[in-house]
Amino acid sequence: MSGYGPFDGFTIAAIAVAVILSALVSLIGTSARKRSIYLGEAKAEDLAEMTGIVDPKQLLAAFGPPDMGRVWRTVTLMDVRKARQPQGWLMSSDLVDYGCMGIAVLAFFVSHPLVYGALLFALCLQIGGWIVSTRLPK
Repeated sequence: MSGYGPFDGFTIAAIAVAVILSALVSLIGTSARKRSIYLGEAKAEDLAEMTGIVDPKQLLAAFGPPDMGRVWRTVTLMDVRKARQPQGWLMSSDLVDYGCMGIAVLAFFVSHPLVYGALLFALCLQIGGWIVSTRLPK
């Protein structure tokens, strides 16, 4: 990609490793968020990342008020899936992360311009997820 022979493979490998690591970190965070929702300990941060809803008023409209400990105990994973917005898919979708990892692994074995394009698309998805996550409530 760089135009210099010895560095073409290095650039692709570096992008693939970056995509794999980013997707792995995202999967670990998503797993922790799912666990807290499953156990009935969902906080605003968990619901915001899983759904992509960053406005607290919209979170209240979607899931109702939390209890006295600022925790939503009655929210299920199915409720979260129903309320998910496109930003939620970028930040916390297992399918997107596994797909990005699959494309990155494929780029190690297949040398084709379409695979390189798909790898760059996967990189853009991962970067987009991290950028969207900066808008989450703290």
